[in-house]
Amino acid sequence: MSQPALIVIDLQNDYFPGGAFELWNADATLATVERAIAQAQAKGIPVVHIQHVADASKGISPFFNAGTEGVETHARIKAAAPDAPVVVKHFADAFERTTLHETLQRLGADELILCGMMTQNCVTHTALSRRADDYKKVTVLSDACTTVSPMIHAIALNGLSTRVTLAPTDEAI
Repeated sequence: MSQPALIVIDLQNDYFPGGAFELWNADATLATVERAIAQAQAKGIPVVHIQHVADASKGISPFFNAGTEGVETHARIKAAAPDAPVVVKHFADAFERTTLHETLQRLGADELILCGMMTQNCVTHTALSRRADDYKKVTVLSDACTTVSPMIHAIALNGLSTRVTLAPTDEAI
């Protein structure tokens, strides 16, 4: 029997209206990710929040600076899974120099279900991470991710299609 975990990547305020780097379709993606979290919880699938924090040693970043409102996980996502572990990252790959693998091991996860922002960057790099190869299956929720434009989103999903499973939320969870 396999045990998936839902990995919610970078649902942070800077990506939403009024944030430093608003993404296309952010509010609709937020609602879909909330639905994914609810469906995962209903099936006993653990949820893990990923939070990107800019590396202060490299100077001020355009967004995700520590101590700002923009770096915070969106309030609706925190409310949807208030007890989920939070893994802080500084690179696109959520496994790179983080506690994600150890967190997933503690949860007994052997499959990954990914959603979040940005499709072509953090979602893709996490899905294709060398560490993700340690898991039986990697699924990206195609309707629970977004990026700067519909074209870049589509290109990223197409690029992922040969390496991971792509599925809408209601089919994958």
